[in-house]
Amino acid sequence: MRIGIVSEDAPGDVGAIPAQIRSFAREARRLGHQVKVVTGDGGAPGADEPDDVIRVGTSRTLLRGGGLARASGGLGVGAALREVFARERFDVVHVHAPLTPVLPLLALHHATGPVVGTFHAHARPGLMLRAARGMMQRYLDRLDAAVAVSRACLGRVEGQLRADVRIIPGGVDLERLSRGQRLRRLDDGRFNVLWVGRVERRNGLDVMLRAFHRAWRQIDVRLVVVGDGPHLRRARALLPADVSEDVTFAGRVDDLADWYATADVVCSTAQGPSGGATLLEGMAAGRPVLASDVEGYRDVLQHGREGELVAPQDDAAWARALVRLAREPVRAAAYGERGRATAQRHAWPVVARELLGLYRTVGVRG
Repeated sequence: MRIGIVSEDAPGDVGAIPAQIRSFAREARRLGHQVKVVTGDGGAPGADEPDDVIRVGTSRTLLRGGGLARASGGLGVGAALREVFARERFDVVHVHAPLTPVLPLLALHHATGPVVGTFHAHARPGLMLRAARGMMQRYLDRLDAAVAVSRACLGRVEGQLRADVRIIPGGVDLERLSRGQRLRRLDDGRFNVLWVGRVERRNGLDVMLRAFHRAWRQIDVRLVVVGDGPHLRRARALLPADVSEDVTFAGRVDDLADWYATADVVCSTAQGPSGGATLLEGMAAGRPVLASDVEGYRDVLQHGREGELVAPQDDAAWARALVRLAREPVRAAAYGERGRATAQRHAWPVVARELLGLYRTVGVRG
């Protein structure tokens, strides 16, 4: 197959969508398919980029929904995308976050063959589309098949989709994450709590900081924060002085395998519906997971099996869960082992074949 992936997120960017694009493209190429990614000119260059990434328009970073997002613009961006489609003659165009401006919407407008769209946790229709429901419906009708990483990601759109809808959680690089080694500088016997994500309001780092402070009073614990974002400075300012030496802000990390291996528990404090990428990565590394009890996470983690679901804003409940796992290593180890088994069902070779099979259901050969 000749597969064209369209996204405002470049493959080299940090986040769940770029990670999915990179991993699926790698696995599809390994199976003999041709994959090119069409994105804006402004995202971070990726290690595999040279001939496989096509950049059109000028990408700018915007604040949207409490987080950072990209949008491409500039004169002739629509014509440039149309020329790419004519030249590449993709057998299928796979659009990520199809109802967000600008490239996803243009791709739905200009694509001439089968189109598949993936809905993600933070991909919601823009204000213009919400106001113009008829316009939004035309874009939705252009999809031949729709994918959501969880049912929650569809939201109100689900009832308006005429296309075949599949729930396919994002894949996980099981092999890479299972090879991680504990970081020696953090391997000192303390209970390491790992928080991974963009430092944005919707990801709830403030809740994590308050919960850690409570737990810190009872156990010998360290918090490791991996990620950057628009609210990082504010998060640092919220940190009580008495625990500042016990919190490590690692910033952006491209390869997380060793960080997951160093964790004694992985926490994801999302404050609303979310996909389960971080949960699956923690499971793949064999780590117990504590996650917000929100839509999307419930599709990935079963409470009491791979970890525990916690009320999103209840920092006292988060603290109790941390203390419990620190004091009950047998329970924590059992969560980790069962999580690793769950992650195997979401390994990229499995997920990629499911997506390729979906392409075939809409008439794509290969």
